[in-house]
Amino acid sequence: MSRYPVHTIDSAPEQSQPVLQHLQQVFGLIPNIAGTMAGSPVLINGFAGLFERVHASSLTEPQIQTLLLTNAVTNASAWPVAFHTALALKEGVHPADVEAIRRGVLPDDAGLAALSALARALIEKRGRLSEADQQRFLEAGFSTGQILEVIAVVAASTITNYAASVTQPPLEAQFESYVWRANAA
Repeated sequence: MSRYPVHTIDSAPEQSQPVLQHLQQVFGLIPNIAGTMAGSPVLINGFAGLFERVHASSLTEPQIQTLLLTNAVTNASAWPVAFHTALALKEGVHPADVEAIRRGVLPDDAGLAALSALARALIEKRGRLSEADQQRFLEAGFSTGQILEVIAVVAASTITNYAASVTQPPLEAQFESYVWRANAA
């Protein structure tokens, strides 16, 4: 048995249950990563609050999914790569762009490439973006405020990526066709 059980609404600590109920409503299931994170009300509630703000940002859902997928690949976290592959495709990110990100290269779409490059730079440089990194992003039509929003997305996805790497949740059947291994990038 795993030391990090995948909680259900009934088995989760009481303070974690509202988040799991919300995820059940949004996705029609409780993602296994959320079930493992629910073992800590501090973690699951912090995660939920930050993701709520991320999805209320000026970035579109395809842009957010591009960032989340890039972050998962850059952090070599398999469960989030599979999950965000499915969501990126559902949100209309071109399959070739999704596959490029999964391979660790930039997508062909210029805007998505700028987002992906900035996210990867933030992670690899531990937040120390160069002026050139920022200028490339701005030249792609984004704003300085959106650089800050990308930082929020990276922060939110780091929670998921690290939690998945530590807890190793099982991959749900509906995401198995998107399984990914770190050496694939």
